[in-house]
Amino acid sequence: MLPLGIWRYVATLLWLHTIGSQHTVGLEQATIGCPESCYCSASSNGGLVVRCSNVKLSEVPQNLPNTTRRLYLDYNLLVTVPADAFQGLPLLTELDLSYNKITRLEPGSLRELAASLKSLDLSSNMLQSLDPEAFGDVAAQANLTNNPWLCDCQLQEAMPKLNLDPSSLAGVVCRTSQPEDPRAVGEPFVFVAEDLDLCAGLKKTTDVAMLVTMFGWFAMVMSYVLYYVRHNQEDARRHLKYLKTLPNRPGRDDESSTVSTMV
Repeated sequence: MLPLGIWRYVATLLWLHTIGSQHTVGLEQATIGCPESCYCSASSNGGLVVRCSNVKLSEVPQNLPNTTRRLYLDYNLLVTVPADAFQGLPLLTELDLSYNKITRLEPGSLRELAASLKSLDLSSNMLQSLDPEAFGDVAAQANLTNNPWLCDCQLQEAMPKLNLDPSSLAGVVCRTSQPEDPRAVGEPFVFVAEDLDLCAGLKKTTDVAMLVTMFGWFAMVMSYVLYYVRHNQEDARRHLKYLKTLPNRPGRDDESSTVSTMV
């Protein structure tokens, strides 16, 4: 019978072998399908953590592993996020797009993540406005700080539809405004939207456009009425001339007089 110390040594070796095998399997699974220039590792709650930070990417990598839970694309050269850029990622809960040069999110670029995404970082980009169609039904908590925002009616209508990180509200600052108002420049959007109605100018423009349209329809109707009246008058005159060319008959003079009176 082997001494107790030997058994403990053998048990320790077996345990280390098992842990090493599991770690190797995890690394193999993480590297399968990992995009070039990215580093993939197993997530503590299952799935993968894909890190593509600071590798000078100019577009979102394609064919990302469908088990990706956290995706880091920060510190790159992304300019736009195309429609369905993150299609086929049903487990993605965290997306970091900070510190890029993003100027536009195309409609539908994030809608595939509506059911899973919990955290979205778009800070420190070049965003000036937002298209609500880009987000779809995404309810992730978003960080939009440090962007050169154009505070206008579109932004005023888009912001309430987003779940902004409360701690980042003061960092969503107006670089410019439309209509131009010096009070808005350099101020947090949340304060500007409270003090100014950025959609007032658009509403006035819409009212004027509606008035012009109504006047146009009225002018068309009046033109038709005048044309109709004049056309009937010409018909009446031609009929009167025709009657005057006919031989006189009893009662004809009375009829002509009546028609002349009507015209």
